[in-house]
Amino acid sequence: MTSTQKKKIFKWGTIFFFIFLLLLTIPVIFNFLTNYIWMESLGFESVYTTTLITKISLIVAGFLLFFIFTYFTLAGMQKIIIDTIGKAKFIQQIGPKKMVTWTNIIISILIGLLGSFIVQKIGWEPVLKVFNQVSFNQADPHFGHDLSFYFFTLPVLNFVLNVLMILSLILAGVAAFSYFMFQAFHHRIAKIQLAFYMIIFGLSLAATHYLGMYDALFTNQVNAFQKSAVYGVSYTDDVINIPSAYVLAAVTVLATVWAVITLFRKNYMRLIIPFGLYLLVLFGSQAVSVVVQQFIVSPNEFQQETPYLEKNLAMTRQAYELEDMEVKDHPGNASLDEEMVERNEMTINNIRINDSRPLKDVYNQIQTFRTYYEFKDIDIDRYMIDGEYEQVFIGARELSMKDLPEQAQTWVNQNLRYTHGYGVAMSHVNEVTAQGQPKYLVKNLPTSGEIDVERPQIYFGEQSYPTVIVNSAVDEFDYPDGESNVSNRYEADTGIPFTGLNRLLFSLNEMSFRMLVSDQVTDESQILVTRNILDRVKRIAPFFEYEEDPYIYVRDDGSLAWIIDAYLTDSQYPYAEKYNDKNNYIKNSVKIEIDAYTGEVNFYIVDEEDPLVQTYANMFPDLFTEDIPENLQAHFRYPERLFSIQAEMYGTYHMENLEVFYNREDFWQFPTEKYYDSDTEMDPYYVTMKLPDAEQEEFILMMPYTPRQRQNMIAWIGVRNDGEHYGEKIVYRFPKQRNVYGPQQIENRINQDSTISQELNLWSQGGSKVIRGNLLAIPIEDTMMYVEPIYIESSNETSLPEVKQVIIAYEDYIVMEATFDKALNRILTYIESNAAPDEIEEGEAGVPLDEANELLNEFSDLFEQYQNALSNGDWQEAADIMTQIEEKLAEVE
Repeated sequence: MTSTQKKKIFKWGTIFFFIFLLLLTIPVIFNFLTNYIWMESLGFESVYTTTLITKISLIVAGFLLFFIFTYFTLAGMQKIIIDTIGKAKFIQQIGPKKMVTWTNIIISILIGLLGSFIVQKIGWEPVLKVFNQVSFNQADPHFGHDLSFYFFTLPVLNFVLNVLMILSLILAGVAAFSYFMFQAFHHRIAKIQLAFYMIIFGLSLAATHYLGMYDALFTNQVNAFQKSAVYGVSYTDDVINIPSAYVLAAVTVLATVWAVITLFRKNYMRLIIPFGLYLLVLFGSQAVSVVVQQFIVSPNEFQQETPYLEKNLAMTRQAYELEDMEVKDHPGNASLDEEMVERNEMTINNIRINDSRPLKDVYNQIQTFRTYYEFKDIDIDRYMIDGEYEQVFIGARELSMKDLPEQAQTWVNQNLRYTHGYGVAMSHVNEVTAQGQPKYLVKNLPTSGEIDVERPQIYFGEQSYPTVIVNSAVDEFDYPDGESNVSNRYEADTGIPFTGLNRLLFSLNEMSFRMLVSDQVTDESQILVTRNILDRVKRIAPFFEYEEDPYIYVRDDGSLAWIIDAYLTDSQYPYAEKYNDKNNYIKNSVKIEIDAYTGEVNFYIVDEEDPLVQTYANMFPDLFTEDIPENLQAHFRYPERLFSIQAEMYGTYHMENLEVFYNREDFWQFPTEKYYDSDTEMDPYYVTMKLPDAEQEEFILMMPYTPRQRQNMIAWIGVRNDGEHYGEKIVYRFPKQRNVYGPQQIENRINQDSTISQELNLWSQGGSKVIRGNLLAIPIEDTMMYVEPIYIESSNETSLPEVKQVIIAYEDYIVMEATFDKALNRILTYIESNAAPDEIEEGEAGVPLDEANELLNEFSDLFEQYQNALSNGDWQEAADIMTQIEEKLAEVE
């Protein structure tokens, strides 16, 4: 290839390279503009620009670092190779000097781009944190550093060292290979260049080993093969691994010096010696660690690890906020009577006899009215209903675009007309109709009921909503009204004005030419983007973790809003056990409210003492709204995920005696229950109850405990949700010297009760499906009661699960009746008569067993006929059959 041909190839290669760079920058600019406009419409543009400026700064820093080092390395290599082989041979073998210089620049740019990607991708958030960090004002118990060092400073130091090692290793490798190919190792500048990168790599590696001693604080892994009983620094870490980190750091420095000296003395084979010495110390320290753990620690582990176990226990309790737990004894007495029931009337009236999972199917069949509506989830909350504090089920009736009829799947319908869901449905947790269906507080279209919903339209929700244009020439569908539809116009101004440059940008963003040219878009039109509420908050603040189950509530002014819990997590809390093999610090320091109509988002700090959220507040001062509305705060729920993590940790870390803790002798675990037709671990559940020392009922999230491999209940843990007591955790321990029935024991007794099991089997054999609802353990003063709803669902495809029976278990009594009140009255009757459970005859509910079986078969047949009539749309026949069922029920009563 001639010199002219090389120049021509180089010229066109350079042109294509810069065209390629230009093509890369166009999407970046486009992405910046659309994101900035969207964030500005929500008032969070400063969050975006702070993040963006930090990323750009890191991109520039990473680019310059990698570009400069690469360019001067290549330029130095070029000079050294020319000095070694001569200019003429260099031009002949490689090319003209000018072309090589430009090639060096292009390679440096590419390496610079790689460096910018590495630096900004990994480092923007840690860098912002380190410059805005807030002290924890608490030192770790081993090294004495403030915890902020581990949360903020240490990750950045490790990051910088990793970047330097990557850079020096790449450039040293490229230089060494080039000098080997052109036999230029003897050149003095080549040696200086290689020595420079060896020093950077060696010192970075030494510093990495030095900082590596802190890793012992966050793991129970003492070497590649063994684990300790301690999460955090253990005996082996203290005696072997931490001193080894110092030794490794020193050996790495010595090996680096040795390697540099050897390089200049031209005896390259001796480079193996420092490398071998480093490996010897590295593997030798691991071997010594194994020996110490196996032969010194393991034979007498508790004695050796005692001081470290103390730190592990204390720091884990602090990390998960378990140290301030209010622990009390619960006698578990058999003291239930009518007076106690009267004293705790509100607790009794809020006992849940419905279950959110089967209830979702009911809502979706009874309260959707059209196929394109869907209740994605049913949540539990509390409201003041007619002056009474009441626990309720609530669900949002959202628009499901995928369920629009096929002929309605047009561009106009999907983007202009079908824009929002409508209203909520709300029902009592403790009441059902005679047919076993939920008794609604708010229902139907338009929304009506005990709570006024003034603005029922849901433009933002849990569904995967597409981008829509509101206030177009097309009226929006609001809700169906008989044979016609009611229309609506968007009244807020919180969308993005869909005119001018905005229209061009967001049409391109949606890849929709129709959006750009449609004559149905007017000057008043707004575009609503990112309408899924989880996607919305993640786009604004991607640095938080979010609860995947948002819940909707009705504000005092009748508008609807969503609440999402945000978590701040980390893995750098010294001596704390990890809850997911990754993190050992989690706080729900932030709650978010999203207006279901306008899409406005407010981030609220609910734990102002958390140094991590204070750091984020310093990073993004415009992210958080200061004053929390009382109406919003009244609907705050303690998140189930956080409570589950804390409760699981407390099952181990409630043990304060170190020997008991070490042996896990008093380990508590979550119980199992029978749900549907299989045993499953219980989930935490919300109850409305009055604590023994409280003056009134409150909303509490709770979970029972059972001992390891036992089924009796040993304790229950709860967290308060209301007012100034929000977040206060309590534990009630039962006496260990007597048995308090646990959930699985109650489930087993239900299965073993001949009357109950026979009735459930009869329903199953009659073609219906028996669904066992959630078993709830309900504390009432100094005693416990269990309640479980029984659902019956026909095998018909359109059938609905209906609450047909309620089981109450108390002490040795267990009854099943058609309603909760009947079951409770029956329990109280047994208690008052002092009837021994084994003296109660089967079928004592009022109907002989044989006759009961006949009635059950008759009810099953009538129920199946009722479901068939409903599915066929024969409402009159269904009503007649239901009348027959009600008459027969009245006869039985």
